[in-house]
Order: sequence, then C-alpha cells, then structure tokens
Amino acid sequence: MIEVKRHIQAPVQDVFAVLSDGWLYAGWVVGASRIRAVDDAWPKPGSKIHHSVGVWPALLDDETQVVDIVQDHRLVLQAKGWPIGEATVYLELEDDEDGGCLVRMQEDASSGPGKLVPQPLRQLSIAPRNTESLRRLAFLAEGGAYRR
Repeated sequence: MIEVKRHIQAPVQDVFAVLSDGWLYAGWVVGASRIRAVDDAWPKPGSKIHHSVGVWPALLDDETQVVDIVQDHRLVLQAKGWPIGEATVYLELEDDEDGGCLVRMQEDASSGPGKLVPQPLRQLSIAPRNTESLRRLAFLAEGGAYRR
C-alpha cells in the first residue's frame, strides 16, 4: 500500500464528519468532479457515493463504496475509476496531543488495468494525488465544512 499522512488542526470528530458527508467527497478527493447522488445510508458498509471523474466534457460516471467503518477512527473505501480500474483506500485517524489529529491515507489498485502497472510507477501518481486530497480534507475540516 502507498501511504501518505497529514496532521490536521481539527479534532478527529470534525475530520470524520467531513468524511461522513458524502456530498463533500468531490471537495477533497482529487479526480472526483461532481457528486450525482449519495446513498441515504452513507457511510455504512455497502453504501455508495455516485460521482463523476475527469474534466468536463470528458466525464465518466462511477461510484465509491464503503467497505468498512469504525466511527471516528477508520474508513475503508472501494473507489471505482474505470477504465483505469478500482482502488482500495484506507483512511485512519488518530488523536494528536495538541487537539488535532493525524490522518493516514493508504491506497493501491485492487483490480483492472491499473493493477498491471508496477507498484513503483503507481506510486508516482497515487502519492502526490493523495497528498493533495489530504490537504483539501484539512481545509474542509479546519474551515468547518461539516457544520453546514
């Protein structure tokens, strides 16, 4: 798994509140262009966010599904991005001594053509993208997006 991490100046509960709001997904996930629908059960296991990836007008409709959740600690997602394939994403949050939290994000291809690319080459695109995703997540959590 390819891992990136970021310290966020917000409590774990606030960061998890952003992750738990499926409508905010395109605000922090690099590559997600728009949200078409969010299952009412989100973020329970099996629930989905229906999103589009790409840049208009070349958008592809796809979805991301919750695999596992431990409230305020872990969220595991199966993200689809065909024709490239699918990826499994692990987000883990832990309290920091200063009242903020440390977020670890691990991701790797799990099926499809992307899995055929050697991991060192996959890392060249996944690590920078996820670093930016955590940066955006921090902006939303620190800015109070979950309070809307």
